[in-house]
Amino acid sequence: MNLNYSYLFDYYGELFTDKQKEYFIDYYFNNLTLQEIADNNNVSRNAVHKNLKEMLSKLDYYEEKLNLYSNKQKIEKLLENVDVDTKKKIEELI
Repeated sequence: MNLNYSYLFDYYGELFTDKQKEYFIDYYFNNLTLQEIADNNNVSRNAVHKNLKEMLSKLDYYEEKLNLYSNKQKIEKLLENVDVDTKKKIEELI
């Protein structure tokens, strides 16, 4: 998995159904196979695959429209040149 999707999931994961989140976590974080996830949820392997593919597409779409993750990266880059105390105060806000 593109590590970027893990970060995007942190930002946009709550926009998905509980079942979709479960599939994503099982596949990308718990390293279960599509078949294992399908068996655990009494659905077809294709249903799991379709859900995961749709989620990746939506994660890309949300980031394209909202830019939450890319803006965070830009802010972190700017913070590299800020004194420690100011940086801590700013990080508490974001």
